[in-house]
Amino acid sequence: MKICVIYSHHKLGDLIWQLPYIKSISSHHNSRITLITRPTTQAKDILKDENYINNFFYCNFRKGIWYFLEIFILFNFFKKNNFSHVYILDKISRPAIAAKLAGIKNIIGPGVKNQKKWLTCCSYLSLNEYKILNYSEQSEMVLNLNGINVLDKIPRINIHEDSLKSIEPKIILNNKNFVSFGVDSFEPYKMWFEEQFAELANKLNDAGITDQIFLISSKANSQIVKKIINLSKRDIFYNCSKLNLLGVIKVIKKSKFFVGNNSGPLNLASALNIRAFGLIANDKVSELRNSNISPILPDDYEDKFYRDREGMRRLNVEKVYNQIISDLN
Repeated sequence: MKICVIYSHHKLGDLIWQLPYIKSISSHHNSRITLITRPTTQAKDILKDENYINNFFYCNFRKGIWYFLEIFILFNFFKKNNFSHVYILDKISRPAIAAKLAGIKNIIGPGVKNQKKWLTCCSYLSLNEYKILNYSEQSEMVLNLNGINVLDKIPRINIHEDSLKSIEPKIILNNKNFVSFGVDSFEPYKMWFEEQFAELANKLNDAGITDQIFLISSKANSQIVKKIINLSKRDIFYNCSKLNLLGVIKVIKKSKFFVGNNSGPLNLASALNIRAFGLIANDKVSELRNSNISPILPDDYEDKFYRDREGMRRLNVEKVYNQIISDLN
């Protein structure tokens, strides 16, 4: 029996939320799986130590002429590997088309719109269910409809220390208290402001909670890191914007706790079993319920989306600082 699981979303955080369902598929079949996903997730790096994943295959899932080329690429991959089951954890059609053409006997997915005609399963999500359920709930329902139980819904990632030994930065502990801040996001409306991060850093430093803070962002948002450093005016920061993903994992694992926007690094910290505080004001905290994240919310919080970054100012530094101190004690 050979199992393949496909997840086509491009963000790391979205993939992390799918890990309990990918693992449940592996457990159900008592077989390690092959994972097909986008290269932007860097799954080969972050999931290489997971014992339920045997192999990785990257596909960009592009539009236009690439649509037909990628069907051909996936067809060849499926044909070569002779999978018994292909699970698709979103509504994308081309893996289902390729699997059908390759003669795969069991093709399972949500069955939304055009995808349904290429699947072999008999139970699907309705279009209304697909619209109202979040990504995790969609995957859980697809598995339940096909007789697969999900026993643990909390994402978890195992990274062996040996996998990080040669990765930059070289961290010398020297009894320092390390903390990580996740300061950017693909979605700017989720981002706390630079002056707020700088003020929080200074308060934590003054209280003796931390001696050094790792500022985590993408390379494209390095100006956010630089602004926080300039506003703080203290030599307590390490700029992580140039690190690769394994480097980010390394600094998170060395941290006492993580504080950050609702983005990939927050989900990563939680999955790595590091105490993670999520700064939530403009999006739904209910989507974090199956995680180890401790949300910090403004007093007037509502479980809704507000796509205006100014709304993040409602979450003041004093509230964030006090909740961190309270939870740590």
